[in-house]
Amino acid sequence: MALMITDECINCDVCEPECPNGAISQGDEIYVIDPNKCTECVGHYDTPQCVEVCPVDCIPKNPDHVENKDQLYQKYLSLSGKK
Repeated sequence: MALMITDECINCDVCEPECPNGAISQGDEIYVIDPNKCTECVGHYDTPQCVEVCPVDCIPKNPDHVENKDQLYQKYLSLSGKK
């Protein structure tokens, strides 16, 4: 399941550089996560790095993009060119 950033985001800028897939970018009002690039850090880290650094806990799983660990790993392989 890809992650998403809720409107509790305070635009602190700490999540964007932590994303190994470049899935996080500045949106119109808050940061946003591209679900096509988000692997919840599967393939890179044991836990999502954006969630680890977020000071306001505003990065839950996105219910509109349900994926299991294997699907996230396959996405990681495709994004990283290892597939």
